[in-house]
Amino acid sequence: MQISDQELINLIVDPDKRRNGFELLIKKYQQKIYWHIRKMVIDHDDADDVVQETFIKVWQGLQNFRGDAQLYTWIYRIATNESLNFLQKKRRQNHVPLETESEDSMDLLNTLESSISQDYISGDEIQLKLQKALLQLPDKQRLVFNMKYYEDMKYEDIAEITGTSVGALKASYHLAVKKIEEFLNKES
Repeated sequence: MQISDQELINLIVDPDKRRNGFELLIKKYQQKIYWHIRKMVIDHDDADDVVQETFIKVWQGLQNFRGDAQLYTWIYRIATNESLNFLQKKRRQNHVPLETESEDSMDLLNTLESSISQDYISGDEIQLKLQKALLQLPDKQRLVFNMKYYEDMKYEDIAEITGTSVGALKASYHLAVKKIEEFLNKES
């Protein structure tokens, strides 16, 4: 059964149906949110933790959801913020200055390579090279690239999720593509 976002909202605002509505919301969005987060944090267990935090925040925020945004962009915004917060927290715990993310990128790369060996991600050589290139990008550029390239989101939706202008997103995506091309050409 495919349920629309409006039907979910109608269930969620009804106190008697709120829990059922939330369960349906999780069924509808859990896998999409997992992969959105996984592309940012790389590690499966970390992604699971961030997904759980995301849905806790969604549950807590449902009472205040006014419908100004689309439900899915609202959920993605929470997931995006949770992912970025997780990465910042991880850097602080590892004492990695935000300006020098190369060590952190190496940690993520090691996680990526072990994930591939555990069959969480396709072991395809080209995909591995692309993932290595993505890990060289700053978090927000990687986020924009992932949302546009992998999730095929419209710039307007990404803008709503990230709170960034469409023009800035286009520039960020363009820069990300250039950096990825440079990295891939250097690796060849």
